[in-house]
Amino acid sequence: MILFFTVGLIRAQEKTFNILPADIQIRTAVLPAPEAEKDNAMVYGYNSQGEMIVVREGSNNLICLADDPTQEGISVSCYSKKLEPFMKRGRELTAEGKNFKEKREIRGMEVAQGILEMPKEPSMTYIYFGSEEAYDAGTGELGDGQFRYVIYTPFATTESTGLPDKPHAKGMPWLMDPGTFRAHIMVGPFN
Repeated sequence: MILFFTVGLIRAQEKTFNILPADIQIRTAVLPAPEAEKDNAMVYGYNSQGEMIVVREGSNNLICLADDPTQEGISVSCYSKKLEPFMKRGRELTAEGKNFKEKREIRGMEVAQGILEMPKEPSMTYIYFGSEEAYDAGTGELGDGQFRYVIYTPFATTESTGLPDKPHAKGMPWLMDPGTFRAHIMVGPFN
């Protein structure tokens, strides 16, 4: 993809993206984090070339991701540092042009071979998402934001957790990808 650069803007595939100042990226990125964890979380954001970089070092257990300006809507997340090898590998594979299925297969093979280590205990991910129309780029606030929680529990099963493999009521926890390295408990605003 050829990128054309202007001040604070990236033009990719005939669409313009605004790269927000680092302080606004940080304020938005930490929205899903528990209040006591926001100030000390590490934050990845984007530089003026659209590259993901560390925009703030952290000193606690959370890593937060600023909203990707190339994607529609607003979506930010924070996750346990124990998940960083898994998340980082996903970003690397995305940069290589791998699709979802390819990334899943490659990471699964790497976990099986002991190349990629998954956490042994449950590890939390906090996600906050909403519409661009309800986002205030001046303050970093999201008016219609909703939470989704993901607790990675590699190789957990419906039998080991007592959770169903799909929700039967809005907001109830359920186990996605049971029995795999990607097994995780989902809790969110689902119908």
